[in-house]
Amino acid sequence: MPTTPAERSEHDEYPGRVMAGEMAQQPAVLRRILDEGAPRIRAVAREVAARRPRFVLLTARGTSDNAALYAKYLMEIRLGLPCGLTSMSTTTAYGARPDLTDVLVVTVSQSGGSPDLVASTRAAREAGAITLAVTNNADSPLAAVSEFHVDVLAGPEKALPATKTYTASLLALYLFTEGLRDGDTSAAGALPELASRVLGRQDEVRTLAARYRFAERMVITSRGYGYPTAKEAALKLMETSYIPALAYSGADLLHGPLAMVDNVSPVIAVVTQGRGGEALQPVLDRLRGRGADLFVVGPAAQVSAASAGFVLPTEGVPEELQPVLEILPLQLMAYEVTIARGQDPDAPRALAKVTETR
Repeated sequence: MPTTPAERSEHDEYPGRVMAGEMAQQPAVLRRILDEGAPRIRAVAREVAARRPRFVLLTARGTSDNAALYAKYLMEIRLGLPCGLTSMSTTTAYGARPDLTDVLVVTVSQSGGSPDLVASTRAAREAGAITLAVTNNADSPLAAVSEFHVDVLAGPEKALPATKTYTASLLALYLFTEGLRDGDTSAAGALPELASRVLGRQDEVRTLAARYRFAERMVITSRGYGYPTAKEAALKLMETSYIPALAYSGADLLHGPLAMVDNVSPVIAVVTQGRGGEALQPVLDRLRGRGADLFVVGPAAQVSAASAGFVLPTEGVPEELQPVLEILPLQLMAYEVTIARGQDPDAPRALAKVTETR
């Protein structure tokens, strides 16, 4: 069996082939969104902005829920709009019908097919909400029941672990948010090339992954814009390698869970270059003080002070865009740890591509 990316062709059969191929597509997907999707996203944003929403509710599950959390940070920081993450069961199980007049409800879903997402979005629209679906399927039931739709243009995603639809959703949500404020999105133009550079370092990640082959649990932490990355990395590790991975805001980690950190269980810290990274610094100091096996994804200075890490090329990249790059080495990490443990990341047990929660 081929052992390195250079030895493999697109026709080779090997564990993780589909996930590997979809991770590799991400620079092209980001470029497609910028070249083809951005004008439509900005047009939708202008129509929504003209309606002057009074606050935002974000609805999602799984990986898309982590993308929605990223949008919450974006909209509260960049727009000053209060945002909340919905609890769909209040509508689908309990039949609640809150007054959502002039509320923007954004539902994020790669497939747009989960019944509870469709039902809650339909109920929100009936309750007076401005509804926007962000999906990878323009013909989905979710897109059909929403007033507005943004296509993330990732192309078919066949691997069970979502990778390219996650980064595509982040970029689409960033462009939509900036469109609401008629902001400058030119900084996003650097993302495809930077993403290609990060993904080109898979051999480096493979070496790092060998440290964690026998890990029994992992803790992943961050602050600010990096927190959704921590949650998504934990999800990827759990669904591919089955390692229990616990994601905490750095602030929450200090409120109790720090007690479980020792020098055996790895801690992954996502250190965004900016205010989020600055806010995380006291947490990093405490982790080092406890002798934690600390793996850092972030700037070179932070990586050099850790047990191990991956230096991100984020110099000059606005803090709000760094999550698009931060998740890439952690996707690779989940993939490589899974392969090292003798498992197939393309076929996680007990999972289906479309999860039909109700």
